[in-house]
Amino acid sequence: MDAQTTVSQTNVVCPHCHTTNRVPEGRLSEGLCGRCGKALFDAHPVALTGADFDRHIAKSELPVVVDFWAPWCGPCRTMAPVFERAAKELEPRFRFVKVNTDEEQELAARHGIRGIPTLAIFRNGVEVARLSGAMDATRFMAWVRENG
Repeated sequence: MDAQTTVSQTNVVCPHCHTTNRVPEGRLSEGLCGRCGKALFDAHPVALTGADFDRHIAKSELPVVVDFWAPWCGPCRTMAPVFERAAKELEPRFRFVKVNTDEEQELAARHGIRGIPTLAIFRNGVEVARLSGAMDATRFMAWVRENG
């Protein structure tokens, strides 16, 4: 067996065209989408619509960290730079996505979002952790690492 066949690969959904890509684990940070050619990670959270959300949750083998938020929410605005920093520091081991609950009310209702910001982690299509409210970067990143 040669070195190529022993390399572990991970499914990653492109944040641009939402195509699932198989990427060698050691090359996640430099991976490009096989369909659109854009970077699979750019150190920023991905804004998702309801149509794309399920694909990212179900098809990605990486833990997906979701920020359910709304533009009028003060704590959401406080949490935004923390979430952005986490994406910058923790990608590509995690995918960070944002869902605007004002625009995606059906998705928010389906996931039982009653307060915002609500932060959730999905692994293999299943929610594994959730908490509500803004927090500082150190606490948030520790929570992500512990639950992802």
